[in-house]
Amino acid sequence: MILKRLKHWTISLANRPTAPHWLGFIAFIESSVFPIPIDILYIPMGLVYPKRVYRYAFIATICSVLGGIAGWFIGHFAYDTLAKPILEFYGRVENFEALKNKATLQFLVILLITSGFLHIPPIKIITILAGVMGVNLGLFIITCFFARGARFYLLAWLIQHFGKKAMDFLFRNFKWMLLIGFLNLLLVYGIFIICINKHLLF
Repeated sequence: MILKRLKHWTISLANRPTAPHWLGFIAFIESSVFPIPIDILYIPMGLVYPKRVYRYAFIATICSVLGGIAGWFIGHFAYDTLAKPILEFYGRVENFEALKNKATLQFLVILLITSGFLHIPPIKIITILAGVMGVNLGLFIITCFFARGARFYLLAWLIQHFGKKAMDFLFRNFKWMLLIGFLNLLLVYGIFIICINKHLLF
């Protein structure tokens, strides 16, 4: 029952006239403070209105990059007052400190690309970390545009080419997709933490 309500809520939100505003808002906060990926709204919106999907990709990219810039400023200018409480809230302080102590500039750029394109690791951690480490803001913005734009426009292309089939599949298998997605996130997160603890990523 809960999964059914969640499915209908997501689709109903995607149908609302205010959906693009919600898309931009969630894309913004995802890159700095919010734990849930924008895909939960972006993909249903694209499936409901496939002709608008590239517009949605543009909105998601711009707002996600702006949110990343906000994360950079939080990390650079307000680590103790804002960034650290956010990380403590999500239980990420130890992981963050491990990354900060071992990451090089080159590796941080790689993390920006993987987090922006694959959500590995969570993008908000990397945007804040980039600010803490003083990564050049211009390089940061270019990298974020590349990674986030590649993700959203690739999804837009897939939605336009396979939209109807994907919509039918989503309706038939929503609960299994949700479960598989959750398990994949746990698996990826677990592997990432193990690699950090064993210094396999540095």
